[in-house]
Amino acid sequence: MNKMRIAIAALTLSASAFVGLLTHEGYTSKAIIPVPGDVWTFGFGTTDGVKMGDSIDPVEAVNRAHRDVAKFEGAVKQCVTAPLYPYEYDAYVQFAYNVGAARFCNSSIPTKLNAGQYEAACKTLLEFTCGPATQTTRAKPGQPCYSKTRPLRQLRGLVERRKKEYALCSGSLTQ
Repeated sequence: MNKMRIAIAALTLSASAFVGLLTHEGYTSKAIIPVPGDVWTFGFGTTDGVKMGDSIDPVEAVNRAHRDVAKFEGAVKQCVTAPLYPYEYDAYVQFAYNVGAARFCNSSIPTKLNAGQYEAACKTLLEFTCGPATQTTRAKPGQPCYSKTRPLRQLRGLVERRKKEYALCSGSLTQ
């Protein structure tokens, strides 16, 4: 494992992190709404321009995921100026792929990284376990993810995903 942080401009998502991302996202040939309240998704987690009735074959899905990754790498590089270990970079790109570029950039993660607070930034990943919900499935007052303004709930899949991203970010897990 590389023990030297590298200028972010020189980093790219590792092949193993790309495969890990595809594995975690899973493949679906037809557009679906993964959890109630979410957006249309197909392939390996692609959401951009996806609508009901859309379909995609596995090869095109990998190609779309590769293009999507490039977009999220751009977001990470736009918001983070601090050098990173390659495995930290992999974790943040995977995270941005899941939550979106704006949510990544508007989170406290880039601020912490740019201030050299690497451990705190990694730990912040663990806070993003809330997902969309319907009025029926939303968290109740006192439960994790409760919000008065929008229906959210804690998703077991996001809890597990964030644990893996945290392990990767902190250097205790390699893909």
